[in-house]
Amino acid sequence: MAPADATQAASLIRLISVLFAAAAVAGCAPTPITGADGGPFAPGVNLRAEAEDGVEVANRLMAAGEYDLALDAFTRAALVDGMTPDILTGLGSANLGLGRLGQSEELLRHAVEAAPDWPEAANNLGVVLMERGKHAEASEFFRRAYALDNGESDAIRDNLRLALAKLENPVNNEPQKQEYKLVQRGRSDFLIRKTP
Repeated sequence: MAPADATQAASLIRLISVLFAAAAVAGCAPTPITGADGGPFAPGVNLRAEAEDGVEVANRLMAAGEYDLALDAFTRAALVDGMTPDILTGLGSANLGLGRLGQSEELLRHAVEAAPDWPEAANNLGVVLMERGKHAEASEFFRRAYALDNGESDAIRDNLRLALAKLENPVNNEPQKQEYKLVQRGRSDFLIRKTP
């Protein structure tokens, strides 16, 4: 056998052993993940499906503390539904979570004007006013929210109690120690906490 033939035979043997090894490894592989149609790719977007309610998505993001994403979701919901009191309250609450107190106060005042008999908007405006140091005005909004709610919300009651305590003893106010509770439609509430 010539040296060139020996080299070709060795190369052929290596190639065959590599192919056998690859076939053996492929036989040990787990079952491939398949999509809905049996293919290897994830399913696409169903453009005919019913979309999730934008306000509901935004409220879930607020509850998760994702205020930036909630602000975007409320903005998208406003494009569909318009600037309803629910969306105004959500936008104001998201801005409060981001520390944008001026924008939050303005949006929540518009929400209270649009729905004066809605306790959630009045409560959330009271929270912003407390954060801004306007304790007297905040306690009035908490009183209004508590009366509109018929005293059923623990979060509104707790906020009113904290505001009245700050009014009675303004000298002993320790800033940023209390956590006020924002409320949303459906009797759920979430806390706004300061990020370190």
